Amino acid sequence: MTRDIVRQLDPIFKPRSIAVIGASNAPSKWGYRKVSQPINSGFTGPVYPVNPSEKEIQGLKVYPTVLDIPGHIDLAIITIPAKGIPKVMRQCVQKGVKGAIIISGGFAETSDEGKALQDEVVRVARAGNIRFVGPNVTGIWNESSNLSLSSNQALAAGKISFISQSGTFGAHLASRAMEKGYGLSTFISIGNQADLSVTEYMEYLGDDEDTKAIAIYLEGIEDGRHFFEVASEVIKKKPIVIHKAGRTTAGARAARSHTASLAGTEEIFDAICKQVGIIHVDDTYHIFDIAEALIKAPLPKGNRIAIIGTGGQGVVATDACTSLGLEVPEFDEKTKAILKSYLPDHAPIPKNPLDWAGGVRTVIEEAEVALKIAELDYIDAIISRPPLLGFDKDTPEKQGITGPKSANMIVQIPEKYEKPLIVMRPQSTGEAIQDIFREHHIPSFDSPEECARAMHALVSYAETLRKLEEG
Repeated sequence: MTRDIVRQLDPIFKPRSIAVIGASNAPSKWGYRKVSQPINSGFTGPVYPVNPSEKEIQGLKVYPTVLDIPGHIDLAIITIPAKGIPKVMRQCVQKGVKGAIIISGGFAETSDEGKALQDEVVRVARAGNIRFVGPNVTGIWNESSNLSLSSNQALAAGKISFISQSGTFGAHLASRAMEKGYGLSTFISIGNQADLSVTEYMEYLGDDEDTKAIAIYLEGIEDGRHFFEVASEVIKKKPIVIHKAGRTTAGARAARSHTASLAGTEEIFDAICKQVGIIHVDDTYHIFDIAEALIKAPLPKGNRIAIIGTGGQGVVATDACTSLGLEVPEFDEKTKAILKSYLPDHAPIPKNPLDWAGGVRTVIEEAEVALKIAELDYIDAIISRPPLLGFDKDTPEKQGITGPKSANMIVQIPEKYEKPLIVMRPQSTGEAIQDIFREHHIPSFDSPEECARAMHALVSYAETLRKLEEG
């Protein structure tokens, strides 16, 4: 089944040629954007505009219908009004098109008549072996084929694939991910899921070598049993992070009018996510934070966390960790004595969390402390501030040198000890230090709570994989 879905969807995500049906010379039209976007993103295959009223669009020859195009077409992008799409889909079948993306709205999300029209399009497409995205979508983006059909420029490349039931909001979330430095492998606006469902996209991405984690914004599922059956197989290969909207009665009504989705009971959905091992997040902005940690950090062997930083940061991080079911074990007496020797006299005994009490002597010693904590066999993972903000006893110029050196020391922890390290990113951290953490794939976040959520996801996914191995 997995190889079959790859065969069906490759013409959509890795097309050799594209036809834009409803292409336009008006920049405000979808038909204009869907011609310019693949060209601007570096797509190397031919793009054929289709419009019976134009001769040339954006410097390209225009064809009256898809049937008039001389070459083979892998993917048809359809932007014409809904009522004309059944006829166009029949032409695509006759042409031998393998896949389609229907941008247009006006289907099941609007009325019973729209639902009947949508059903007709599905019947035509399935009879002709065409799989399609949508309708009611903004497009897709795929890094491996340099194909953008969702924005005017290519997104930053990465290993997270994002499935979004909302096009505009999904694009906003993808932009937020870019702002945080997270890259994407694939972005899919799935809309009404008239033909291809979120389950099939997830199955396809589960077999995609460029995808290391799957992030999903979901409003509803038609076949929950099939979704969780497929997720149970995909989760063995890569983590799945979901935010499900439509949790309230009013939200479910909004989901129905937005993408014609059936939003189920939140409690049942959450329970099944836990059973399968899907990470279900409450805040849409957390989807990518969690996915980024899952693709960067090694999985911990347990749930025992050490916390290093300032007093307030340590208290908040401890609360956040324990509320999520993570342990913050007290250091043994020998370790307390060793760590206390690094701290100023006024600092409290370091029980976990460790509080520098504003008195670290050198940033090098701060890194040494992190390494000593990583050696402890009863610590599975570390949340720390970067070891670079303390006052060096030498000159400011000396601190500028030792800051990067200390960062290069602490980034050894994941590989040397096979334990995840998550860093809270203070505003005063220099760009050179941030570059070191990025280069060594150390996840960093803006708050203790974000660090704790990401660590909880690592622990949860590690536990899921252990249970699967145990049978």
